[in-house]
Amino acid sequence: MIVFPLLVSVALAVLVAIAATNYRHFPRLRPQPPPRDAASPAVSVLIPARNEASIIGATLEALLAQQYPNLEILVLDDRSDDGTADVVAAVARRHPQVRLLCGCELPPGWTGKNWACSQLGEAARGDLLVFTDADVRWQPGALCSLVAAADTLDADLLTVWPTQITQSWGERLTVPLMAQAVLAYLPVRLAHDFYHPLAAAANGQCMAFRRPAYAAIGGHAAVRGAIVEDVQLAQRIKAAGLHLRMADGAGLVQCRMYAGGRAAIDGYTKNILAGHGNRLSLLALSTLFHWSLFLLPWVWLAAGWAWTLPGWPGWPLLLVAAGVTVRGLTAYATRQRVGDALLLPVSVLIFTFIAARAVWWREHYGGVIWKGRVIHGT
Repeated sequence: MIVFPLLVSVALAVLVAIAATNYRHFPRLRPQPPPRDAASPAVSVLIPARNEASIIGATLEALLAQQYPNLEILVLDDRSDDGTADVVAAVARRHPQVRLLCGCELPPGWTGKNWACSQLGEAARGDLLVFTDADVRWQPGALCSLVAAADTLDADLLTVWPTQITQSWGERLTVPLMAQAVLAYLPVRLAHDFYHPLAAAANGQCMAFRRPAYAAIGGHAAVRGAIVEDVQLAQRIKAAGLHLRMADGAGLVQCRMYAGGRAAIDGYTKNILAGHGNRLSLLALSTLFHWSLFLLPWVWLAAGWAWTLPGWPGWPLLLVAAGVTVRGLTAYATRQRVGDALLLPVSVLIFTFIAARAVWWREHYGGVIWKGRVIHGT
């Protein structure tokens, strides 16, 4: 019986060490002045948009205000039915940097976003291709900071982790776990310097490719059926011997990933199985891992008087503190609410429900449901 809490103790110590190291060394965007025309690479900001009429206008205005001298903005309307194309067209009439593309019919074997991004990549003229979502919020100077970071870090792919805006309790208990998975589970130096593709992570909300690197890995066509295409693109960059770099948005690049708890649960249900290689065994092991590290120590602390394990209450209290430290440190590093770390067991239970729901979706629909489509992806 003593072996299990020992293993949990070692695992939590490793996660605390990784989170602390990443907190110190994870690159962060820094405000930069606009570059001179001659010194600036041509940048194409590429936005796939499906039913984004309520936000796409503000996104475009924020990008146009970036003061970047060599910029084009392409928006592909993915057959929206809410007036998205009309909003983009109105902006494009006033600003020649903006172009509206109308998406072609989705071919077999493609997911909608990958098909949209592939069309955008083919139409882009820039040296740096910045794929981003319609709901990403670009603060003043953000684009200049991104371009400077890509150059400084010698990135063939720079993936930026936007500062996540969370409002409802459902968002607060789910969305920040994405930052925890990166900052506490993957040492940034391993992601940057170790050759193996499995040491890779990416965030599709903001990915900047050097054009030759994007072409070398086959672009989005190479991951046409992928649901977590961002990670697969990052893995292909590393497999090709190119440079993957990660950076924190540091408030300059922000995103409200999901508008409400229901949307957050739907979004994570879409991604969770694909994020585990579509392997039920791996998803089950991941669930067991998170129960062991972040839930069972609380149970031991609360009910340990009835168990025969030594060390109660000090040992489980130490394990609880370690788990809270992991969650709190990653929250602090990414500008989330540190106090929500105390609710980590609730987050674990929510993700257990999400995992079960994802399995149910696959069994009943053969895929995942997203924006009115059933996606049979990988």
